[in-house]
Amino acid sequence: MKHLRRACGLLLLVFIAGCGLTSPVAAGKKEREPTNMNMQQVADRADTILQETVAGISPGLRWVHDAPGQSGCTDWKNADAGTGYVNRGLMIMTIVSPERRGSLLGVVERGWKARGFTMTNTRSDSEFPAMFASTPDGFRVEVAVGGEGQFRFGVTTPCAHSSPVRNPTTPSNVDTSTPAYEGGKPLPRPYIHDDFWSATTPTPSTPAP
Repeated sequence: MKHLRRACGLLLLVFIAGCGLTSPVAAGKKEREPTNMNMQQVADRADTILQETVAGISPGLRWVHDAPGQSGCTDWKNADAGTGYVNRGLMIMTIVSPERRGSLLGVVERGWKARGFTMTNTRSDSEFPAMFASTPDGFRVEVAVGGEGQFRFGVTTPCAHSSPVRNPTTPSNVDTSTPAYEGGKPLPRPYIHDDFWSATTPTPSTPAP
């Protein structure tokens, strides 16, 4: 009987571990599938979320599109559900100094909360902090600091009805004559100086206009 209890316990641990490996898309399929939307429509919504996020930051940041992505969703049997989700992102080319990164994250958090987003997690890392939130309509948003202090804003859509998906159409605000940044080639690290965000002094109480 003792060996039987031990075997059952091991099976339970394996089952729990297996559940932990379940795709969040599959696990939350019902919650994440908007009604009457296809993948292009949720991609457009994701682009709007990103544009509204950066538009709420002052002084403004310079950015380019990150490579877009998409994948199919599966049901609880791991079978094709006839749906898919889309990833969109913006890479920030403005140099944000270590002294100003916390301020920028604070601006983003306040903007998201003002729009009804729910903060779901934070990564309190001194070098690579990140914040995660969800929108009332099931989109997952994030901002993360990467190598050399580069900010990236990202959105993962809910599952939506399968359809062709176009690349983002909003032009970047860096240099429209250099689309190579957004054509699958390696993106550069931040290189654009901003008098406010690149400053190495503590953030003043009110950002400069």
